[in-house]
Amino acid sequence: MFATQASSFTTKKLTTFTAMSAMLAVMAGCQSLPKAGTTTQPIPTIQTQKLDSFNITGKIGVSAPANGEAQGGSAFYAWNQENERFAIELIGALGIGKTNIEYDGRSATLVSEKTGTLNADNPETLLQKATGWQAPISQMPYWISGRAAPSDSTPQIDNQNRLLSSVNGNWTASFSYKGNDKLPNKISATQPTGQKVVMTINHQGK
Repeated sequence: MFATQASSFTTKKLTTFTAMSAMLAVMAGCQSLPKAGTTTQPIPTIQTQKLDSFNITGKIGVSAPANGEAQGGSAFYAWNQENERFAIELIGALGIGKTNIEYDGRSATLVSEKTGTLNADNPETLLQKATGWQAPISQMPYWISGRAAPSDSTPQIDNQNRLLSSVNGNWTASFSYKGNDKLPNKISATQPTGQKVVMTINHQGK
């Protein structure tokens, strides 16, 4: 049943992707780090309870060391989140062509021009199976909303109560903001092994 709903959900929410992607070049020049005044006080519990619904576009890049050199790929994306469910459309998708990833809170489905349809319990497994790349997709809905994920540790906030960095397993995420915006416009997540994911974010309707 969710497959039908998700298809409608994706079609309805992501039809503006082509027009939105034209805005992405502007985003690259609009990023700035927040000003000093950080603290390691925990993010208030209320911030990690219910996922926000949002509509964003941007660009995602991934890289990892291989044979002594950094190897990577990138894609433009449109992401629609409704509570725990999300639908992501990727174009130039990390070497596998146009790709759609959908998650209903219990299972994930990936459909691409190259791999066909793949299913898994979580979106991270799907992405690695399809592309070989790793990304903390399950934590991203919280991070995009400027919140620490429930399983994060040692979050740091600035004097405007904005999330500056957080740790989740082997991933360390850092956040950039434009001016006094409360939501991040860039997320960088790294692992000690050299794996790196960088997302630029254009929040729709904020």
